[in-house]
Amino acid sequence: MNLVMMVIIITTVLSLLLTTVSFWLPLLTPDAEKLSPYECGFDPLGSARLPFSLRFFLIAILFLLFDLEIALLLPLPWSNQLLTPYTTLSWATSVLALLILGLAYEWVQGGLEWAE
Repeated sequence: MNLVMMVIIITTVLSLLLTTVSFWLPLLTPDAEKLSPYECGFDPLGSARLPFSLRFFLIAILFLLFDLEIALLLPLPWSNQLLTPYTTLSWATSVLALLILGLAYEWVQGGLEWAE
């Protein structure tokens, strides 16, 4: 049996096992909150027009911003093979400096305080 066939068999068996466990495990201890269609903490029978917290959106946007930063910095290990790796390093440093300045500004302005 060659290596490719062995890898395919192992991944298939492992994925079937994990799928079976993921369907079987939640059925062990069902409660009213898990059986409700909304597990997000909102009352499904209440008003749908309740305002959301603006701080929640600020934290979510900051999370997305720093998540995007990781995607922008992923090619850095391959930049060592370029003719001028210092150019890539300077651009990455400027991106990080801009993000750190933005984080410091949010911190000073009190935008990261979750509770008043």
